[in-house]
Amino acid sequence: MKILLSFLAAASIAAVPAVASAAPCKDAKGKFTKCLEKKAAPKRCKDAKGKFAKCGSPGAKPA
Repeated sequence: MKILLSFLAAASIAAVPAVASAAPCKDAKGKFTKCLEKKAAPKRCKDAKGKFAKCGSPGAKPA
């Protein structure tokens, strides 16, 4: 009986992070909706002096 209870406790603890990590999104009315995808961070480039520059400019390298 103790083994069964310990197994159930371990299973319930293991299931909690999966449920907690799924962050539900709500609209303005408070109803659950599908979450929007996060945008990728814009790529930044630096020139030879170490200052930020447009990635298309000559001599610019990704930072």
